[in-house]
Amino acid sequence: MTLKRLLPLLVLALGLVLFLAFDLGRFFDLAALRAHQSDLRLWVAAHPLLAPLAYTGFYTILVAFSLPIASFVTLAGGILFGAWLGTLWTAIGATLGAGIVFLAARTALAASLRARAGQRLAKLEREIRDNGFHYLLFLRLVPLFPFWLVNIAPALVGMRLMPYLVATALGILPGTFVFAYFGQGLSNTLQKSDTLSLSMIASPEILIALTLLALLSLLPIWIKRRQAGRSRQE
Repeated sequence: MTLKRLLPLLVLALGLVLFLAFDLGRFFDLAALRAHQSDLRLWVAAHPLLAPLAYTGFYTILVAFSLPIASFVTLAGGILFGAWLGTLWTAIGATLGAGIVFLAARTALAASLRARAGQRLAKLEREIRDNGFHYLLFLRLVPLFPFWLVNIAPALVGMRLMPYLVATALGILPGTFVFAYFGQGLSNTLQKSDTLSLSMIASPEILIALTLLALLSLLPIWIKRRQAGRSRQE
């Protein structure tokens, strides 16, 4: 494993370390959003082309560097662009950022892991090749694992980039819309109070809805396996 292969992943890791070391997350809270939302909305209205590009580019960066502010920025996107456009720009940025992490991990680690794991990885690669899209879609819909981990894992077991990007884009839409929709309705509330918590979004109803969507994404795998079983019986 050469330094050249490791460099992209090291750069992304360094970005996260610097973000945490300088405590830059302190600038991303509801109190700051409350103080600056009027100016931000005026700037967005004055720059209808630049504003979405800037927001999408920033979201790409924060996902690529795995910065722990994605939920907050998604809320801000809902406030600035509304639920539907906020969801669109956020999903594009998140997908691009996840793609960067995927490529960096595949470049740095996949070859080494494949050489060490041998047959064990080969079996997992076959599973990813057959059902990887639906499994990844399930993991995106229901965040059982950290987003950064789900970004990396498919790259290490040989998933192709395009199915990875499509599954990511589709899988994050429901959760992204929930946050953006909440952000859209948050503007007036922030003018009265800045004591709201992001945990308010994780209501039982929303979690149940996302779980049902995730189970639905597994339906094609179940159908495929039933058909394979019937074929063997015949």
